[in-house]
Amino acid sequence: MSFDTLGLPEALARAVADAGYTTPTEVQSRAIPPALAGADLMVSSSTGSGKTASFVLPALTRILAARGDATRREKGVVSGPRILVLAPTRELAMQVAKATNDYGRHVQGLRVATIVGGVPYGAQLKALRGPLDVLIATPGRLMDHMASGRAVLANVEMLVLDEADRMLDMGFIDDIHHIASATPAARQTVMYSATFAGHVGRLAEELLRQPQRIEIASHTDVHADIEQRLHWADNFAHKNALLDHILTERSVEQAVVFTSTQRDADWLADRLAEMGHHVASLHGGHPQGRRSRVLQGLRSRDLKILVATDVAARGIDVPTISHVINFGLPMKAEDYVHRIGRTGRAGRSGLAVTLAERGDAGMIHRIQRFTTQRIPSATIEGLEPKMPEPMREARPPRAGFGGRPQGGKPFHGGGKPFGGKSFAGKSFGGGAPARERDGERSFGPRAHHDEGFAAARAPRGPFDAPARSFGDRAERGAAPGKPFGHGAGKPFGKPFAKPEGKFGGKPAGKFGPKPGPRRPREA
Repeated sequence: MSFDTLGLPEALARAVADAGYTTPTEVQSRAIPPALAGADLMVSSSTGSGKTASFVLPALTRILAARGDATRREKGVVSGPRILVLAPTRELAMQVAKATNDYGRHVQGLRVATIVGGVPYGAQLKALRGPLDVLIATPGRLMDHMASGRAVLANVEMLVLDEADRMLDMGFIDDIHHIASATPAARQTVMYSATFAGHVGRLAEELLRQPQRIEIASHTDVHADIEQRLHWADNFAHKNALLDHILTERSVEQAVVFTSTQRDADWLADRLAEMGHHVASLHGGHPQGRRSRVLQGLRSRDLKILVATDVAARGIDVPTISHVINFGLPMKAEDYVHRIGRTGRAGRSGLAVTLAERGDAGMIHRIQRFTTQRIPSATIEGLEPKMPEPMREARPPRAGFGGRPQGGKPFHGGGKPFGGKSFAGKSFGGGAPARERDGERSFGPRAHHDEGFAAARAPRGPFDAPARSFGDRAERGAAPGKPFGHGAGKPFGKPFAKPEGKFGGKPAGKFGPKPGPRRPREA
């Protein structure tokens, strides 16, 4: 099947060809025809499968059809969008907006607005005042505009819920109900989710009318283009040593390193920057202006390493990411699938490496049970673990028992702390912040109290440029001309300085301003 056989309007078919695509992916070939016919859809698809185009192209087709329909043309003169897309995070919303503009490049006068948190209200209010074709929003910020009467949803013809499971995990179920109730009952609704079990399925029953169910891939499917590895570490210092070794391998084109908390992300990015890596952290505690600059630096390859949390990394689609490294394990097994999906995109191969200590064995077991795959263990010469691999806890469940323990004593006996001298007394560089509540997780790595959190959280380098250049209120007061963000380099807009020696010197400049206050939820 080719895109020519899907029945897309000429303007959209030309944009698809301009993007270099000739053959639709499975989710596109199965979802686009019924979406063009106006059917409600429940689509379950893995990351990197081309799902964004599978709803953007039908949405743009509906806009073109409305312009040619005299009975619907008058709706274009009132405020409010024809298409509403809800996404869980700012990054994913921006990705959808980019795809909409790319595929709609030949649509005359296409009006697209993005409403997300962390952006001043002024520009968003201006976009909401006039006629609008497509509105892409996070639920929290859209609710703010609805409460003020600025967002009019009475003319929505198509509602898209992208990553609905994630939005419900983030506590947006009431917001979604309220937003959907403000749209016409006769709308078309398209819902994308990794799973439709439990509360996600119940939401689909409430919002969709006789939906068609399309399941492309489940979490148990093997990522054919992603090699997975598991490295066991004796302690936190050993884990840092493994990470440092992996990041210096020549095969690393670009890497995303996942941590469990916002504080860990800032601390680890700071440590890697001191080694000379071009690195920045990305999490929900950063202002939107900084997050946008970091993502742009990743896409332009000014950044080689991104240290991120689960929420912030949603929506990152950079084909040159060759490695995903789980430095901190996810809170939920399904987040592991989303993490490793950041690599192996656009037909490229990728490597997903998980660094685990003995206390992580339970989560490794849950991940393997969730994916029904065993993550192969690997070692690095000279950095082999001294303690035995906790095979029993990491083994996937046998069929018939559902993964539940069948009695017996705990594998390590009586809950005693792990012993062994292995890497005791050896230094592998860097400490870690104390475990405190912050962001997505409430605990972090081992304590290292002489490293101040104020310094660890303060970004430096080119990705924290002065606010007056970008209009980000949260960064007002940043002195112009200083380096901002992590990494050895110069202020934003100027080329990076090359690292000195093997790992490079320490980053130039002093720490920049502290991030603004943490928001209660990502929006």
